[in-house]
Amino acid sequence: MSTFLDRLVESVQTDVARHKREVPEAALRERLGPAPRGRPFSEALISEGISLIAEMKRASPSVGAIRPGASVSEVVRGYEASGASAASVLTEERHFGGSLDDLAEARAACNLPLLRKDFLVDPYQLLEARAAGADAALLIVAALPGARLQEMIGAAADLGLDSLVEVHDEPEVEAAVEAGAEVIGINNRDLRSLEVDLETSFRLLADVPAGSVVVAESGIRSREEVERLESAGIDAILVGETLMRSDDPGAAIRALLG
Repeated sequence: MSTFLDRLVESVQTDVARHKREVPEAALRERLGPAPRGRPFSEALISEGISLIAEMKRASPSVGAIRPGASVSEVVRGYEASGASAASVLTEERHFGGSLDDLAEARAACNLPLLRKDFLVDPYQLLEARAAGADAALLIVAALPGARLQEMIGAAADLGLDSLVEVHDEPEVEAAVEAGAEVIGINNRDLRSLEVDLETSFRLLADVPAGSVVVAESGIRSREEVERLESAGIDAILVGETLMRSDDPGAAIRALLG
């Protein structure tokens, strides 16, 4: 029986095949030119105190529409002005209502390091990310079995992209570490059941080697939760829905960061 993640990866592979027909890899590389290193994403997450990756997200499969008509430029400028260390832009089309155009618009609108958040399963998508202005890419261990994860981390590095390697359980932490992940994102949302449990961050943190940059993702809504995560040794948090649902996302950032 296929899981939600299985179905999503299958749909992404269909979209990648279409994108390759529309813009061949050679054309993307020509557009990109020499790929200089992007803005320092991982470095931005290790400043004093806990750092915030603020996410631009219009919808999600778990809750449906969040802010369908949101202006990317307006949102990311607000994030930058309110103290976010980096921004995450959802580019998955079918379930999150995002696009690569959103990423390019965010790049033109702010100076924050940008993460392409999507279900990335093909090096071509890393080229797309770099060409649209990303500085980092989300790589989900559950979607990249075997040697594929290490290949994608290497391909990202070759393009000057940092990798945020996302895990959900202990075996995935082990796989991330073995593949050479330096920035590990602990997603409190189980991508198979879509249930959220903040305790996942605390449980898995013990398995992450010292020296890794650790990001807690999903289900973070209050200053109290942020303080618990910071006290435990989490370097950064990634927050989307809480900010996008707020009437004033900037005020929501300031409240989370205290």
